[in-house]
Amino acid sequence: MPSDHFDGKRFFTPNAPPPRGFGDILRWMLTRDQAKWKEERNVAKSLPPATVEGSRLMVTFVNHATVLIQTAGINILTDPIWSERASPVQFAGPRRFSFPGIDFDRLPPIHVVLLSHNHYDHMDLPTLRRLQQTHAPRLYTALGNDRYLKPSGIARPIVMDWGQSERHSESLTVHCTPAQHFSGRGLSDRDKALWCSFVLDTPAGHIYFGADTGFGPHFRTIKERFREFRLAMLPIGAYAPRWFMSPVHMDPDEAVEAHEILNPAMSLAIHHETFSLADEPQYEPRELLEKLARERQLNFVVPRNGDAVLIPELRITPATPEPTELLGS
Repeated sequence: MPSDHFDGKRFFTPNAPPPRGFGDILRWMLTRDQAKWKEERNVAKSLPPATVEGSRLMVTFVNHATVLIQTAGINILTDPIWSERASPVQFAGPRRFSFPGIDFDRLPPIHVVLLSHNHYDHMDLPTLRRLQQTHAPRLYTALGNDRYLKPSGIARPIVMDWGQSERHSESLTVHCTPAQHFSGRGLSDRDKALWCSFVLDTPAGHIYFGADTGFGPHFRTIKERFREFRLAMLPIGAYAPRWFMSPVHMDPDEAVEAHEILNPAMSLAIHHETFSLADEPQYEPRELLEKLARERQLNFVVPRNGDAVLIPELRITPATPEPTELLGS
């Protein structure tokens, strides 16, 4: 069947600038001015409840793009990574500058894992194997990513194309939605697996997980399909230099624009301060986003690892942003 985002060999994002090629990567490596980061090892750890029931919605920011979502008695992890490095090996590659905000052994029972794409900072196979062994969650991902999961013992991943939906239970339907990104874990598999975002349909309302994406028309497409959102989780980091990163990573200004398009009751910033993957200073994404949120009076918060947040109820016509309750650790 013809696809608007697969040419028979590789996936692509329609109507989007292509990700940079090898020549651009070489240029970036030779000219980059990477800001120095410092270690933050004293993270205030959170101890989440076993479950959150009904239409209440609580999220705990673990690190990077890993968020624990709890609602309707279901516990969901997004792009889980507890490894020391986002790398095929643990002696080289991007290392973490901040500990996870929940100790792995203190996770509640995990029922669902959302896996957006195969980059090492999102598809962390050691963590996924640990989750399989200790929690045996149902894993949802985009087309082609099962080729990496099955050899690692990840049983029965559910692979989805953009626009497809899977009913997990009476309380949860998982929708695979577009993103503007790329994929690859080596030299020979560039764009041979699909990347995605997700929308969760729950008694708490629609929850959007943006994962890893550049800014593009897909936000309006998703808004038109799902209309109302209780929560949007939007990436804000790994954006500098813009000439190189803009096709695949949003900066804080673009994250705010995506927030204003989706118009959720609240947005939560992800993809910041754990791994140094680009050239911007460590806290610049937070500082810029918080400044924009204050100036525009947006309910868009930037959590620290371990922050637990109760998400306000969805209101069709909110008058003013409802204060967000940070539960801390």
